[in-house]
Amino acid sequence: MLTSFISLKVTRYSDTQSILTAYSREWGRVAFAVSTGKGKNASRLRAMTMPMGIVECDTDFRPGRDVLSMRQPRPVVVFADLHTNPIKQMVAMFVAEVLSKVLRESIPDPAIYDFIEGSARYLDSLPVSDIGNFHICFLMHLGRLLGIEPDVTTYSAGAVMDMRDGVWRYCLPLHNEILTPEESLQAVRMVRMTYANMRYFRYTREQRARALDLVLRYYSMHVTPLNGLRSLEILRSMF
Repeated sequence: MLTSFISLKVTRYSDTQSILTAYSREWGRVAFAVSTGKGKNASRLRAMTMPMGIVECDTDFRPGRDVLSMRQPRPVVVFADLHTNPIKQMVAMFVAEVLSKVLRESIPDPAIYDFIEGSARYLDSLPVSDIGNFHICFLMHLGRLLGIEPDVTTYSAGAVMDMRDGVWRYCLPLHNEILTPEESLQAVRMVRMTYANMRYFRYTREQRARALDLVLRYYSMHVTPLNGLRSLEILRSMF
């Protein structure tokens, strides 16, 4: 059976095999057994399955089977520099690491798959000078597809964002998971960020780091904890 998937991470399993975690169009989150050999085919497979690589292969899918076999893998997209430009490569690694934590269920969602694939293609095409906000914009729009997008219709001047409920309030809730008025205004603007306009959002390094921290904190509240991301500190050092 033919399937297409987006590579998220590779985990060493033994001296001869690794496990590739991926998100497939047909079945959602899946795992493939891949060879860790040193030949030309193994090197080609490693290149194809770098973070955010888009691949298709033949496999025998059986419900309840933990690890799938992979036959005749081939790239769906041959990226120009997503996996060779160090900045784009790092952004792809961060996005893939977040996805590997967030997309935990083996439930297919074509809208999510298409968004991730389209985002990978777009990142590959971007000038490096326009990449700075890509990871924040990606997470904001992924949140919409996951059903956790904050309700910006509740915002008005002076309101503060209730992070637990994803709304803006005048009366403070009985918990401390709120943003300052200034950050609450910035959060409204971030929700409106798109790939088309993200280059116009001018942040200092400190502001961008704070914005990302808030998005990850919001995800941790509403989807799954995102502490311990290995790629986060390297990403921060770049932007």
